[in-house]
Amino acid sequence: MSTLALSETREETGFGARLFEFMVVGGATLVLYPLAWLLRSALGLDASELTVGFLTFYGAYVINDPHFAVTYVLFYKDVRKRVTNARWLVAGVLVPIALVAWAIAGLALRSAQTLGWMIQLMFLLVGWHYVKQGFGVLAVLAARRGVRVTDRERKVFLFHCYAGWAFAWANPAAPAGEFEEKGVVYRALAHPRWLEIGAGAVLAASAIALAAVMIERWRRERRLLPLAPTSGLLITVWSWTIFSSLDPLVRYVIPALHSVQYLYFVWLMKRTEARAEEGPPTFGRPVAVRLGILALTALGLGWLLFHGAPAYLDGALLPPSRGGTMTDALGETPFFACFFVVVSIHHYFMDHVVWRRDNPDTRWLREAAP
Repeated sequence: MSTLALSETREETGFGARLFEFMVVGGATLVLYPLAWLLRSALGLDASELTVGFLTFYGAYVINDPHFAVTYVLFYKDVRKRVTNARWLVAGVLVPIALVAWAIAGLALRSAQTLGWMIQLMFLLVGWHYVKQGFGVLAVLAARRGVRVTDRERKVFLFHCYAGWAFAWANPAAPAGEFEEKGVVYRALAHPRWLEIGAGAVLAASAIALAAVMIERWRRERRLLPLAPTSGLLITVWSWTIFSSLDPLVRYVIPALHSVQYLYFVWLMKRTEARAEEGPPTFGRPVAVRLGILALTALGLGWLLFHGAPAYLDGALLPPSRGGTMTDALGETPFFACFFVVVSIHHYFMDHVVWRRDNPDTRWLREAAP
């Protein structure tokens, strides 16, 4: 084992480090539930929602927005070396072209329903993105502890993740109707009762299969998978995806919790890379400098994508209001809606490529294993 790996072993095996890791990959959710109850008891629901909503709105500038933006930095690194990869081409070229063309068509036609279909695609894929990241927490952190997830366990965990995603999207059953997102009012598809029941049955079967493989591991090795990786996956699937509306205050914080979980792995990977390249033969920039530049880049790009560019376009290109009523059929912030949806969906596809085992950069996660 290298000196770098040995140093990280000492850093990351202490109780404080393990507790920190448990909290940032999802464990903090368990603390937030009682805190949210206490806040509602002290202030009441309306005042507590106003407080938490205010904090999460501005917290997005430094947590949620950079989590989207840093994916662009990771994905488009060394473009010339990656352009021959089929998955990279799909996620990095074809998907953004298709999404931008879709958004432009909706704006040009002044069609809220055209944008509404894209919004519904975002809501469909966000659950896929969440549970897939939850599985990544289990796979990566278990490997960093030297614990192997068997092929059978891997298949069952993925089955449970995807079943949770399907049930979360199908539940609750609802008729077709009008909905609003970022100012765009659109008509959404119905979620029939039979779909909810069917997805629930599949989820139950996956939970039974998951319990079976965990019992099998206990019988075979007299131990379960490590706590933080397993908790990170289960909290992602059950708290952030299936029962995301369980608590009205925690619901506001779930996107931030997901973003912190994501940024933790970006930090692990880029810190290890910076440490390895800080010394000979490359003698790169100090670790703190490289991570600081990455953080500032993500902050700046996040502001541009979610605030600067859409706010300018909404202000410059929309027709002026008349008597306080906007004349545009897409509401007051259609460019913001388009940026939000396009970047979100593109993020899901880029993420699917960035964190694959065949991406050379992920070796920095594997090589740092204790």
